[in-house]
Amino acid sequence: MKNLLKKDGAQSFIASIICIILGLLIGFIVLLFINPSGAAEAIITVIKNFLYYPSGAAKMKYLGSTLVKTAPLLMCSLSILFAYKVGLFNIGASGQYTAGTCVALYCALKLGWHWLPCLIIAVIAGAIMGTIVGILKSKFNVNEVISGIMLNWIMLYLCNMVLTSVKETTSPYTYNLAQTNAKAVLPTLGLDKIFSNNQYVGIAIPISIVFAILVYIVLEKTTLGYELKASGFNKHAAKYAGMNGKRNIVLTLAIAGALSALGAGLFFLTGFEQWQCTTSSVPAMGFNGIAAAFLGGLHPIGAIFSSFFIQHITNGGAYVDKTMYCAQISDLISAIIIYLCGFVLFLKMSMAKIASKKKGGEE
Repeated sequence: MKNLLKKDGAQSFIASIICIILGLLIGFIVLLFINPSGAAEAIITVIKNFLYYPSGAAKMKYLGSTLVKTAPLLMCSLSILFAYKVGLFNIGASGQYTAGTCVALYCALKLGWHWLPCLIIAVIAGAIMGTIVGILKSKFNVNEVISGIMLNWIMLYLCNMVLTSVKETTSPYTYNLAQTNAKAVLPTLGLDKIFSNNQYVGIAIPISIVFAILVYIVLEKTTLGYELKASGFNKHAAKYAGMNGKRNIVLTLAIAGALSALGAGLFFLTGFEQWQCTTSSVPAMGFNGIAAAFLGGLHPIGAIFSSFFIQHITNGGAYVDKTMYCAQISDLISAIIIYLCGFVLFLKMSMAKIASKKKGGEE
């Protein structure tokens, strides 16, 4: 056990499990206060998610739906952890995600583009958003948190204005993608057949996993990743070693923005959801990406599993009995668990201190 606590991977895993258990426990306590008779069944329902359905076909179909929403969450978590590894906090992931949504849907619905250029232009839009934050940070020393939050709201209202031109006349939602421009829908490559003909399951899922692996390779196995992390750990030492700290800040946030926007493209180009042009809240996907990044131990591979878990819990909350609990209870339970995910880093630091004390005592 002593040796186990010294390993970073083990610390991340143990801390994540503790936060998950605490989140579920607090959620259960809240349910007990509201209506104790259905609390146990409700928390089990949240944990089950797609396993709630009795038939195997239905289980596979709704597992596919969970995976479809996991892909953009994974991309946002990669965006957050990539910036964090370089000492930056990309709170602007939601705005970058919105930029990707806006550009991808406009090009698909208004201009009639194929899915590939729609995806590429979405990535470019997110990179531009990240670059703006990076320039403000490197040139004018504007905190990336402040500029990122401001750009989130600017991009939200700009997106609503732009996508109004591709909005249905009788609803606040954009046109149905499959009916308006079928060639803009991401291909399934036969994956839909695996998940009981769920038409939304496609290449978004493997693409997001590939990018998680690429982010890991860039950060851990390349000179670029070493330079970026060195600039984040100590910009003065990095500058003394000949590294361009300002360029690295801009580059990091540009890549982070591109990752978030790619997540938006991978989600909305499936046709799973339509954008609501009257929405007055920034997409939660970017903020949930923070929890997914920390729950995954700030590791790209860990983010794959943490993103799936968070989306699994979020979707599972929708099946809670609404006759016993209000509709918002599922969001409350999910929010509690997601909030607890932010304590993973704190628990890791605590375990590292315990391990170092034990080591010092032995010596």
